[in-house]
Amino acid sequence: LDIAPSFLAAAGLAAPAGLHGASFLPLARGEAVPWRDHLLYTYYWERNFPHTPTQHAIRTDRWKFIRQHGVWDLDELYDLQADPREMRNLLYDPAHARTGRDLRDRLFAELEKVGGMTMPLMPDRGGTQNLRSREGSPASEFPDRLVVEPRDPAGP
Repeated sequence: LDIAPSFLAAAGLAAPAGLHGASFLPLARGEAVPWRDHLLYTYYWERNFPHTPTQHAIRTDRWKFIRQHGVWDLDELYDLQADPREMRNLLYDPAHARTGRDLRDRLFAELEKVGGMTMPLMPDRGGTQNLRSREGSPASEFPDRLVVEPRDPAGP
C-alpha cells in the first residue's frame, strides 16, 4: 500500500490523486510523523472468481474485524495478541461484543471516507469458472412456469 507513494517520494515526485497509501520515508528517517493506526482491506467479488466473496476488514495493532458481504460465512473478530493464528472467532462472545460493534462502525466509517460503500462492477478479465464436466451432475429440472422459450430472431 505504501510502496508506490514511497518510491515516488524518493524520486522527488508527487503521488497522483487517488493513490492510496503514504510515503514511509519520514518514518524510515526516524522522523515523528502522524501515521495510521489501522489498515482497511477491501476485496470485491469478481465473476471470474465466483467462490471468493466480497470482504471488508479493518486491522489494528491488536484486533482484526472481517465482514463477509452476503451469505458466504460468519463475520469474524480476532484478538491478534492473544490469538495471532486467528483460530478463535470472538465476535459472538458477549465479552467482546462492544469491540466487534466498534470495529464494525469504524470499518463502515473508513469505507465511507474512501468511497467503498458502492460495489464496483468490473468487466470480465480472462476465463471464468463456469465450466462443466459432461460426466458431472445434470442440470436441475425447472418448473414449466419458469422456463422461457427463446424468441424467434426473425420475428417481431
